[in-house]
Order: sequence, then structure tokens, then C-alpha cells
Amino acid sequence: MAKLKAADMSSERAQAAIDSALRTLDAEGGGIDALADALRDGLGATFAAAVELIRAAQGRVIVTGMGKSGHVGRKIASTLASTGTPALFVHPGEASHGDLGMIASNDVIVALSWSGETAEMKNLTDYSRRFRIGLIAMTANADSTLANTADVVLALPQAREACPHNLAPTTSSLMQLALGDALAIALLESRGFTAVDFGLLHPGGKLGTLLKGVREFMHTGEAVPLAPLGTGMSDAILVMSAKGFGCVGITDASGLLVGIITDGDLRRHMRNNLLDARVDEVMTRAPKTVRPDQLISETLEILNSTKVTALFAVEAGKPVGVIHIHDLLRAGAA
Repeated sequence: MAKLKAADMSSERAQAAIDSALRTLDAEGGGIDALADALRDGLGATFAAAVELIRAAQGRVIVTGMGKSGHVGRKIASTLASTGTPALFVHPGEASHGDLGMIASNDVIVALSWSGETAEMKNLTDYSRRFRIGLIAMTANADSTLANTADVVLALPQAREACPHNLAPTTSSLMQLALGDALAIALLESRGFTAVDFGLLHPGGKLGTLLKGVREFMHTGEAVPLAPLGTGMSDAILVMSAKGFGCVGITDASGLLVGIITDGDLRRHMRNNLLDARVDEVMTRAPKTVRPDQLISETLEILNSTKVTALFAVEAGKPVGVIHIHDLLRAGAA
């Protein structure tokens, strides 16, 4: 009986935790909805002005904030930098002890303060005014000291914190982060920042591999399994076996790739006189191919969607390489 009561209590605590989580998500979701509504209204114009101020700057974006706003600011700076907008975080307290020297006259400052009355930020904002450095305020108090000092004010709508006491920064932090992400993506899109550009800034790990090009992994030259039209299947199978990719590309007299024979094609055409046939009879015409400069992420998607294990890389219709799923596995992309 005691065990049953303990189980019941555990179940009640579990449900209470779930209910609490749902209330938190509802509260924070309400904050995001309020932010979206504000962007459709007056905040939209100042948001566009902030994007233009940053785009016009010759230097970097200096993000600053104290406490939870500072933690959010660090992430915003990181997101900006990784999406083509050079940025760094400067702690407002450290700024007063020499780090103001990290800020140049051609930079733009994005200052985060929910109240807009963060005392530690005064020296930094005074510095921005003294040297005419662009200042963007992200605050929920449009009449605050920070807002009155700034060139552009991103006035966040008021929203209740998820904390039951309406004290711990939760909804407010999420709204700051979301608006920072919106700034980063708007800047990315306005600059035409591509996946290739993204790859240059993310060379490490699985993400870095996915953003590399086929050229870096494909096999070239004598390693590419090829046979011309009219080749006997016995010879084509020898090429397939020798190269080890489970396929052979078929080319015409001009060197264009016109077909492919895979292990699957061999099974589908299996008969007693298969070795006496010509590749023309067995090959799959117009095979799927990739470009040497195609992203590995796109290549992996083609391999998965077509359920093949190898693809030929072509330039002007001619095969210049072959890439196999095992190459991507070894590289950590698949």
C-alpha cells in the first residue's frame, strides 16, 4: 500500500512538472507572438532602420549587455559573426576598465537592456556619443535612459515572464534572442550570404563537411570507372570490379556521360547470355549526377532520395569524378 501511494505521489509530481513546463512555453510563446505583432506595427520601421545602420557601418557590430541580457548578447554576437556580419561581445563592466579600446569609430553598438536603465552601461553609451558611434538600443522601455541616448530604438513589447513571480528573466530573454536572430537573418539575406559563404566560416565538424564541395571528396582520373558505348558486358563488369564503386559510367564518342550500370542493373538483367550483351542494352540512361562544386549536403540528399550509393560528377556533360557514400561516411557527413 505504501508503494502505491509513493507511485501516486511520483505521478502527481511528474504531472505538476509537465504542467509547469507547458505554462512556461505558453508564456514564452506569448512573448514571441507579441514580438511578431510589434514587428508588423511600429517596431518594423525601427527594425529596418537598425538593419540599414549595421549594413552601412564599415566596422563591426559591438553587442553589449549586463546579466541575462549579456548572456543573450554573447549569443547574438556569435550568430551575427557566423552569418557574415563581423561582431563581438564587449562586457559593459569591462568596457569601463579599458575594453572601450576594442570599439572603433566605424563600429555599431547594439546594447541590450530590458529596463534600459543598466547603470554599468553608461560609460559605454557615453563613449558612443562622444565618438559618434552608431548605437542601437534593444529595450522594453522606450522612455529609458538607454532609449533616449540611442540612434535607433528596438522597443520590445511588454510581456510577462514565465517565472510565477514575474521576476526571473525568461520570456524577456527569449524575446531579445529572437529579435537578435531576426537581425542576423535579415542581414544575411540582404547581403546575399550563401551556403558556400556559411561553409567558409564553419569548416569544422559535421556541419563543415556538409558545406564542402564534391570536388574535395570525389575520385578522379584513372580511378573513375568508365566504359564507352558498345563495350561488352564482360569488359564492363571487369571495370566495375577493378574500380570498386559498384558502378560503371557509359560515355558516347564525345565523352559525354549517357548512362550508368550498377549492381542493381546487373541483377535486373541477369540471364545466361548477359556477358555477351553490350552495355547499351543494360545501362540506365540519363543517370543522376552532381557538379564538382555541389555541396556535400545536397549530394547526400540526392544519394538518399534516389537510393544509390555513388554519383558521377560532371562538367559540361563529361564525367570528371565519382563520389561514393563510403567517402561521406569516412568524412563524417553521413
